[in-house]
Amino acid sequence: MDLKTASALRRLRLVSAPEAVSFLLLLLCSMLKRTTDFNAVPVMGRVHAVLFLLYLVLWALAWYRTRWSLKTAALYFVLAVLPTGGFFAERRLRREAEDAVIASRARQDGVVNA
Repeated sequence: MDLKTASALRRLRLVSAPEAVSFLLLLLCSMLKRTTDFNAVPVMGRVHAVLFLLYLVLWALAWYRTRWSLKTAALYFVLAVLPTGGFFAERRLRREAEDAVIASRARQDGVVNA
């Protein structure tokens, strides 16, 4: 894995958890709006929209750089739409990056011919 690919995965990973948190907070604000006089939905909606759009841009860049299969790319997209999916995406992306580092070190040491 080259540096640009690793960077694309890292950026996507770093934005996935905050995007998931903002989604959960937006759901909480929506519930509070309907049950109390507290209305933070406009503010939280904007925050979540920015993070979601940033996730989508970084997802597209990561898909381009890593050459994921359609199934893998669709999985990461669906995880962004689910309320807690960003946490699962972050975990999977971290594992994928760690596996790539291990494979890269093995190639450098001559263990694997790739």
